[in-house]
Amino acid sequence: MWRYSATVDAEWPRPSRRTAELMRDVAECLLASTNVAVGEVVAAAHREAEYRALLEDPQLAAADRHMSKAYFRHWLSATLQDPGARVGPCVDPEVLQFARDLVRRRLDMHDLGSWRGAQHGAWELWVDACFATTPVVDELRDLMKVSERSMTTFIDDSIAALDEYAEQERADLARGASAERHATVQLLLEGAPIGRAPAESRLGYALAGSHVAAIIWSDSADEAADLDAAAETVMKMCGASRRFTLNASATALWVWVPADTVPSAEAAEAGLDGHPGIHVAFGRCGRDLDGFRRSHLDAAAAQRLLARMGSVRPVVRYEDVALVSVLTADMAQADQFVTDTLGDFATADPVLRQTVLTYVRERFNGSAAAERMFTHRNTIERRLARADQLLPVPLADNAASVVAALKLVQLRD
Repeated sequence: MWRYSATVDAEWPRPSRRTAELMRDVAECLLASTNVAVGEVVAAAHREAEYRALLEDPQLAAADRHMSKAYFRHWLSATLQDPGARVGPCVDPEVLQFARDLVRRRLDMHDLGSWRGAQHGAWELWVDACFATTPVVDELRDLMKVSERSMTTFIDDSIAALDEYAEQERADLARGASAERHATVQLLLEGAPIGRAPAESRLGYALAGSHVAAIIWSDSADEAADLDAAAETVMKMCGASRRFTLNASATALWVWVPADTVPSAEAAEAGLDGHPGIHVAFGRCGRDLDGFRRSHLDAAAAQRLLARMGSVRPVVRYEDVALVSVLTADMAQADQFVTDTLGDFATADPVLRQTVLTYVRERFNGSAAAERMFTHRNTIERRLARADQLLPVPLADNAASVVAALKLVQLRD
């Protein structure tokens, strides 16, 4: 069991009574508005994060947000209890799990840059609150000096603690076979020049032929125990008899199966019905080494789309949302696109919106759409006429944009 041995500094200076009172007031104020404050700290941290892998993986980004929140609250709470004292590092279990996940993904915590970004964001908030607490220059000067020493030392001690933990995890991982598998997959995903034969030997998975990649993740650590069973279900859905699985984090698996078809979203949702809290993002089918890589990158893009949209949809296929993924790279522009394209139709009855999607999917065949929706063709025609009344531009003149906007709305719903 890992334990961090905190440095005890008997010479740590104590603040004056007045400075301690001011620090307690500021800490109490910021703790009362933690959610707003943490939002600003996280924004500052991510502005300085150097690894795209952190920001592009919704789960790593969420874990990084949790770390910033846990550390900020830890320092504020300790300051409230004993202003100006040396604050010991935070060893929150979820933060330690985040460190394990980063080690597994071969990411260096120092290179992330979010440490200092979060510190700068927290310091700016603290300074603003200090100036709002006292206008007396001498009091402010002492308050700033004591606060800066306390916060900086806390961050340095926290980095040292997590470094120690990560080094132990890295050593443990290096002794296992999974380290080589993770390293090989990362090389393949980066497009590094690696031969098929050595890669297959390390992975125990044939890279020739077709591949379908999936990212499977859970809403919480409590549901993560069901991930492997969900991966088995996904494998069978794709008509495969084997799979290659990599533990991407405590709550996510990366899966590849030798298959040439991606199950429909409806079939996948039905198959995963017995796994509540589990989500799956499918990439498109690809072939050989490049297909192994491309299919996973597709699945990752689909997963990021759900995170951007705040969608709780259990299954997403990249081929269904490729255009929406591009459109939502800038959410403000995406919202404007929906407004311009759909107008009042954006808030129309869901059945009416589904009718338009089905009609286009059935190649503008009213009879086929009626059969698909188990209704009469006249009903389909009435709904389409109503849709044209609500749309700024008739469906026939703007079908591609209407479908893309409707899919965006559908994901958000």
